[in-house]
Order: sequence, then C-alpha cells, then structure tokens
Amino acid sequence: MIAVTRLNGEKIYLNAELIETVETRPDTLITLINGNKIMVKENVSDIIKKIRGYHREVNLITKDDIRKIIAEESY
Repeated sequence: MIAVTRLNGEKIYLNAELIETVETRPDTLITLINGNKIMVKENVSDIIKKIRGYHREVNLITKDDIRKIIAEESY
C-alpha cells in the first residue's frame, strides 16, 4: 500500500498493484485497473517513487532491476 493525499487533505492508502496510470491534469490523477479515478496532491514523480519503494519492500524489484532503472533514467 502507498499513502496519498486527496485534494481535500484526506490521507488514503492505495494498493500499488492496482494502479494503472498516473497523470498530471494539472492535479495528479491516479487511475486504478478497475477504472476508479482518484485526484491527489502528490505529484507524478512522488507517486512513482512511492510505487517503486513499495515494490522494493515486497521484493518485486531486485537490485539488478534497480540498476537497470537507474541506467535507463540517466539517458
């Protein structure tokens, strides 16, 4: 689960496995795989960091995967 903040200030927790897309419109819009949409205060890069942190915690990303991601981002 990742913590996010709705535009009204309410803190909620989302299952990172259910996130389909994260967009800026100008607020951040998270779309879940069931079609539900949630507007949040955090920016897209913060959401992505939280998702990556979640995956590291549950060991879905290995150290080699992290190195590949970092290498890809440096281009």
